[in-house]
Amino acid sequence: MDIKASGHLAKMDVKLCDTVTYQLPLDDQRIELNPLVGKHISIEHLGDIHCVHCGRRSKKSFSQGYCYPCFIKLPQCDLCIMSPEKCHFHRGTCRDPEWGEKYCFTDHFVYLANSSGVKVGITRGDQLPTRWVDQGATQGLPIFRVQTRYQAGLIEDCLREHVADKTHWQKMLKGNAERVDLEAIRDALLAKSEAGLELLEQEFGLQALQRLYNETTTEINFPVHEFPEKVKSFNLDKQPLVEGVLKGIKGQYLILDTGVINIRKYTAYNVQFSAN
Repeated sequence: MDIKASGHLAKMDVKLCDTVTYQLPLDDQRIELNPLVGKHISIEHLGDIHCVHCGRRSKKSFSQGYCYPCFIKLPQCDLCIMSPEKCHFHRGTCRDPEWGEKYCFTDHFVYLANSSGVKVGITRGDQLPTRWVDQGATQGLPIFRVQTRYQAGLIEDCLREHVADKTHWQKMLKGNAERVDLEAIRDALLAKSEAGLELLEQEFGLQALQRLYNETTTEINFPVHEFPEKVKSFNLDKQPLVEGVLKGIKGQYLILDTGVINIRKYTAYNVQFSAN
């Protein structure tokens, strides 16, 4: 099967099935990737980057697809997106209050995921299990449902005193994490963090911060035929042509026999994709 298409990269579309299915967006096109595992593929950066918000041509991508002017003014690029416990909406300094009310003042989950090991994280209510798939997690479990992103960030800040809050991507790409009992880890983690959690519950109320004891662990399988022993990451800015045999897909990474590439990192890059 020969495929050739061009367009701007975006985060791969995923669907949770027995094995995660992936599509590669190139502008309006969608390329089915699972059938290409075991095939030779190439991705060539054609030199253009166009901001995902305003379309402006940019020499460099900021915050996964934005030009610099958008990066410094848009709320979705603000510091509090990566560190929600630093939300400053209540001080009247949000970059766009309407955007904040739509995206930050909505239900969020605090979760445990097993990617390179167990970690805590947060995401909007409509982003599970996609968030776990994007992180390369083989297991995921929601443990809190809250009313705002800020509240989720405060709970995460409390819990990460006892559990990691980041994925070690190289370790994640070398193989699947050993299966664990996330429900038991949740119970132990909440017990260790009880003092801090009770203070947050007193501040916001039990209805705002709902503990989830009845959720079950989601198991996730990725289309990987072979994991790399050593992880070599491609950089399209330095090496515009990436090619090799596709050995698998995990998280937002394509795993080739020649190295790995984080597709999400190169959002808004204009590329030519081919497979044979």
